[in-house]
Amino acid sequence: MIRILLADDQLLVRAGFRALLDAQPDIGVVGEAADGEEAVRLVRELRPDTVLMDIRMPLLDGLAATRAITGDTALNGVKVVMLTTFELDEYVFEAIRSGASGFLVKDTEPDELLRAVRAVVDGDALLSPGVTRRLIAEFAARSKGPVAAAGPGGLTEREREVMALVGMGLSNEEIARRLVVSPLTAKTHVSRAMVKLGARDRAQLVVLAYESGLVRPGWLV
Repeated sequence: MIRILLADDQLLVRAGFRALLDAQPDIGVVGEAADGEEAVRLVRELRPDTVLMDIRMPLLDGLAATRAITGDTALNGVKVVMLTTFELDEYVFEAIRSGASGFLVKDTEPDELLRAVRAVVDGDALLSPGVTRRLIAEFAARSKGPVAAAGPGGLTEREREVMALVGMGLSNEEIARRLVVSPLTAKTHVSRAMVKLGARDRAQLVVLAYESGLVRPGWLV
């Protein structure tokens, strides 16, 4: 059973998500929070698999609440998915930097929401190639000072290559075609890079790829 915590200050939004999620045989809503402080408290108490977290909430906003959750080593298994009103929400970039595993717009189709919840629990990030490219462009615009040129240490040459492709927004299937390997092999390389670098998920790996210099503006494909 996938255990979900809903964090949104709008009761009707929470009710809509709960009705959809609780109707699934493999998903259950274990709690609801109306503000960020309550969300952090309930995560520590209930230990859900995933939190659907609104960005704008009273007392403590979703970004601060996400940082509190992802920064707590006792909560390493909890994934946070940010809920936004618009795909180009100005806070999406900061959400990923804060440790969120991705984001969903609130008017996402029900089937897509369910697929997304299951994907996050399986360790995938909710970042389309287009969103990944925007994140990198945004990081480039905000970055202060030059990035490292050598790339992350501890990775094999193939893992560095795969990490760079992840950073450029390619899916596992696209990476497999580019390197002429199976999708499973591509996924394995991605997973090993994440473990070696201590990345929570694919979203964080994208940021690390840019920070380390493996990906730079102009390399987007």
